[in-house]
Amino acid sequence: MGSKIKEIFFDWIKIIVAAIVLSLFVRNYVAEAKWIPSESMLPTLKVGDHIIIDRLFYKLNGAGGINRGDIVVFNPPQSANLSEKVLIKRVVGLPGETISVKSGSVYINGKQINEPYILEKSSMDFAPLEIPDNEIFVMGDNRNISYDSRFWGPLPLANIIGKAEFRYYPINEMGIINP
Repeated sequence: MGSKIKEIFFDWIKIIVAAIVLSLFVRNYVAEAKWIPSESMLPTLKVGDHIIIDRLFYKLNGAGGINRGDIVVFNPPQSANLSEKVLIKRVVGLPGETISVKSGSVYINGKQINEPYILEKSSMDFAPLEIPDNEIFVMGDNRNISYDSRFWGPLPLANIIGKAEFRYYPINEMGIINP
């Protein structure tokens, strides 16, 4: 009877170890849960929203997988001088494009873009800037309280952790996060 208990015990240990390894693999390479700590992405994401980020999308698709309007989770560049380890913002400008803000509207290569997702237009203008290769320009949807690329410059693609894909809390707002 003692050997049967040992066998069951070791079976359970194997299952627990396998579950932990699988969980760590998924969290580090496939998907990760995050929560929203600030109002910088209002009205799209609210304080306390819980989301799933896809960590594989950009790894598999590279820079070609990034589109204007994507919401990305990233490590801020050193130029941001932030204590926060992770930020979430919307991709507004892509590598090689020239971006500017005039009278609160965003212009890409001299043409105004449509941004139905913002809370309000930016109260500050931004002189034209060409976005270098392998970098993007990100801004919060709540433009007037967001600390973003307008202040610390373009974001290196290498800093991107993943793409915000799905909101799972609050339950009544559960669903795919649309750009």
